[in-house]
Amino acid sequence: MQNQDASETSVQTSEVDDWANFRDDDILQQQSAIVTEEAGKIPFLGDKEPLTSLAAEYKSGSPILLEKIKLLNEQYAAIRRTRGDGNCFFRSFMFAYLEHILESQDRAEVDRIKTNVEECRKTLLSLGYVEFTFEDFFTLFLEQLESVLSGNEDSISHDELVQRSRDQSISDYVVMFFRFIASGEIKKRSEFYEPFIQGLTNTSVQQFCKSSVEPMGEESDHVHITALSDALGVPIRVVYLDRSHGDKGSSVSVNHHDFTPVACDLTNATSASGSEAVKPFVTLLYRPGHYDILYPK
Repeated sequence: MQNQDASETSVQTSEVDDWANFRDDDILQQQSAIVTEEAGKIPFLGDKEPLTSLAAEYKSGSPILLEKIKLLNEQYAAIRRTRGDGNCFFRSFMFAYLEHILESQDRAEVDRIKTNVEECRKTLLSLGYVEFTFEDFFTLFLEQLESVLSGNEDSISHDELVQRSRDQSISDYVVMFFRFIASGEIKKRSEFYEPFIQGLTNTSVQQFCKSSVEPMGEESDHVHITALSDALGVPIRVVYLDRSHGDKGSSVSVNHHDFTPVACDLTNATSASGSEAVKPFVTLLYRPGHYDILYPK
């Protein structure tokens, strides 16, 4: 068990180092300008757009970025933007996950995640949270989950899901649900997360959750994503748009990382073949400081 923990720590430390490479100053500056200008104008969730709109956004930018967008266009059909208000990761995940359930009607997945949500509720209670501080967020998420299954009295269409995701009273509550989920997971596995949190902020786990996870508007990084993925058992793929050349000499490639829940790792490790990878059905595009939703072809 100690060897496994050491291995996990080594992998996660590498991820921390890799994350720093994506924070290109010029992209951050450009993205910051976009966020400042657009945050108050665009809805929480935009319409689905072809990837050509992304190329148009960077038409005067780095040739490397334009080449990477061309590569993205080979694998992905469209992008859906979210408002750059610090909650973009959670909003992107929220819609991508609910949209997947609506389109797949995967009732087994709904039953599975309901079980995980109940475990998350127990985790928060065991950590000393008072239930009334989070119960409304949990209730609303479960209502949204039920609504995307057909045959229910309150079943909704895809257009209605889009509209609900643009409704602040619904969208913000679901974002807060995810923030509580991530915070509870980080605190539950505090020994695991502590070295990465200290490397990022030089604060304690408790303070990190209080100041950087639970408040609305606080941006997310790999710690938040790992915690949410592990707690809910949902694999997440993050595709990075940056100016790096990759590991293939001078050729341009698009990097991505799959955040695979611990439970999935253990399942794969003990399976007969041991080689089947868990394929994420939530895919997000990361540009420094912002997440949007990507749609594979």
